[in-house]
Amino acid sequence: MTQPVPSLTPMQQLIKTLDLEPLEVNLFRGTSPQVGWQRVFGGQVIAQALVAAQRCVDGNRYVHSLHAYFMRPGDPDVPIVYEVERIRDGASFATRRVVAIQHGKAIFSLSASFQYDEEGLDHQVTIPNVPPPESLMGEKEFRAMFLAQASDAVKKYWGRERPVEFRPTSFQHYMSDAKLEPKADIWVRMTGPMPNDRHLQAAILAYLSDMTLLDISLYAHGLSIFDQRIQAASLDHAMWFHRPVPLDDWMLYSQDSPSTSGGRGMTRGSIYTRSGHLIASVAQEGLIRKRAND
Repeated sequence: MTQPVPSLTPMQQLIKTLDLEPLEVNLFRGTSPQVGWQRVFGGQVIAQALVAAQRCVDGNRYVHSLHAYFMRPGDPDVPIVYEVERIRDGASFATRRVVAIQHGKAIFSLSASFQYDEEGLDHQVTIPNVPPPESLMGEKEFRAMFLAQASDAVKKYWGRERPVEFRPTSFQHYMSDAKLEPKADIWVRMTGPMPNDRHLQAAILAYLSDMTLLDISLYAHGLSIFDQRIQAASLDHAMWFHRPVPLDDWMLYSQDSPSTSGGRGMTRGSIYTRSGHLIASVAQEGLIRKRAND
């Protein structure tokens, strides 16, 4: 357990959280900032596991994909131990597997593939046509206008300072129980200076990729991730890194949910730079079970 250092900004705290302590060869320890949550934020575990894997790979190879499973909720009060297995080192690609351990049990696993930079064919889909972030309501305005009548869970989420700022193109989902099309376009940016470190930038992008995704699968049902009638948790998470960028400006996180069934919701996401370059694709399935007493 680590108490947040008051003098650190949220962005500085995130960088500190991702600076894992080496314990032995292929073994690292990470801690969680105490922000009042009952379990560790999934994006933090993804990012820390990726950092552990990166530290066991030739520094000139960069992550191009990761696939992860959440098995148990993380306990924010105790450290997480990350054990890295060096699966393969090929001529171009390297594969690493990471298991996160708490209380003697695996809580999370991640497989990641790394590649040397190389030239090749290049195309991408077009960025959605949405209003620019400067024309949208900021978080401070949202808090002032809406949080007074919001639920305690929404107040807790939107009321605290974070290393990531959001500007959704619509706040309707948070303010009504209308059944909406299961898609969202959300501008995101980091709230502090980004380090000039491509490996750390990839880990931070993985961190923010877990935000807001699960909620989209509830849009079509007039529900929210904050609804106390819903038991929600990430089950797995996959990410593909297409193009490196410094993450120093607004990015558009465009998300949609193609299916919800069997107590699970599936969501896809595409992350673009402001100028329209597709930098990452994300897919996640999560538990969205109605609680038994409802």
